[in-house]
Amino acid sequence: MTDYADGGAVKDRWIAGAVKHPGALHRELGVPQGDKIPEKKLAKAAHSDNPKLAKRARLAETLKSLH
Repeated sequence: MTDYADGGAVKDRWIAGAVKHPGALHRELGVPQGDKIPEKKLAKAAHSDNPKLAKRARLAETLKSLH
Protein backbone atom coordinates (compact mmCIF):
# COMPACT_ATOMS: atom_id res chain seq x y z
CA MET A 1 0.00 0.00 0.00
CA THR A 2 1.77 3.14 -1.17
CA ASP A 3 -1.18 5.54 -1.28
CA TYR A 4 -0.66 8.88 0.34
CA ALA A 5 -2.63 9.73 3.45
CA ASP A 6 -4.13 13.17 4.08
CA GLY A 7 -0.95 14.36 5.77
CA GLY A 8 1.23 13.54 2.79
CA ALA A 9 2.95 10.58 4.43
CA VAL A 10 2.70 7.12 2.92
CA LYS A 11 0.01 5.09 4.73
CA ASP A 12 2.25 2.09 5.43
CA ARG A 13 4.80 4.41 7.11
CA TRP A 14 2.47 6.03 9.65
CA ILE A 15 4.88 5.41 12.50
CA ALA A 16 7.43 7.79 11.00
CA GLY A 17 4.82 10.55 11.18
CA ALA A 18 3.66 9.60 14.68
CA VAL A 19 7.04 10.23 16.31
CA LYS A 20 7.36 14.02 16.26
CA HIS A 21 10.35 14.41 18.61
CA PRO A 22 12.63 11.36 18.51
CA GLY A 23 14.51 10.86 21.77
CA ALA A 24 12.31 13.21 23.80
CA LEU A 25 10.99 10.43 26.04
CA HIS A 26 14.53 9.24 26.77
CA ARG A 27 15.59 12.78 27.70
CA GLU A 28 12.55 13.36 29.93
CA LEU A 29 13.08 10.08 31.78
CA GLY A 30 16.86 10.51 32.07
CA VAL A 31 17.63 7.30 30.18
CA PRO A 32 20.60 7.40 27.76
CA GLN A 33 19.56 7.28 24.10
CA GLY A 34 20.99 3.83 23.32
CA ASP A 35 19.56 2.12 26.42
CA LYS A 36 16.10 0.60 26.74
CA ILE A 37 13.62 2.35 29.01
CA PRO A 38 12.79 0.07 31.95
CA GLU A 39 9.23 -1.26 31.89
CA LYS A 40 8.34 0.10 35.33
CA LYS A 41 9.63 3.57 34.44
CA LEU A 42 7.65 3.53 31.18
CA ALA A 43 4.46 2.43 32.96
CA LYS A 44 4.88 5.15 35.59
CA ALA A 45 5.42 7.76 32.87
CA ALA A 46 2.26 6.60 31.06
CA HIS A 47 0.26 7.57 34.17
CA SER A 48 2.06 10.88 34.70
CA ASP A 49 0.30 14.15 35.49
CA ASN A 50 2.27 15.70 32.63
CA PRO A 51 0.04 15.09 29.60
CA LYS A 52 2.84 15.32 27.03
CA LEU A 53 5.03 12.83 28.93
CA ALA A 54 2.08 10.46 29.39
CA LYS A 55 1.19 10.62 25.69
CA ARG A 56 4.78 9.89 24.64
CA ALA A 57 4.98 6.96 27.06
CA ARG A 58 1.68 5.48 25.81
CA LEU A 59 2.89 5.78 22.22
CA ALA A 60 6.13 4.02 23.20
CA GLU A 61 4.13 1.19 24.79
CA THR A 62 2.01 0.89 21.64
CA LEU A 63 5.02 0.84 19.33
CA LYS A 64 6.73 -1.69 21.59
CA SER A 65 3.85 -4.12 21.02
CA LEU A 66 4.28 -3.77 17.24
CA HIS A 67 7.94 -4.76 17.29
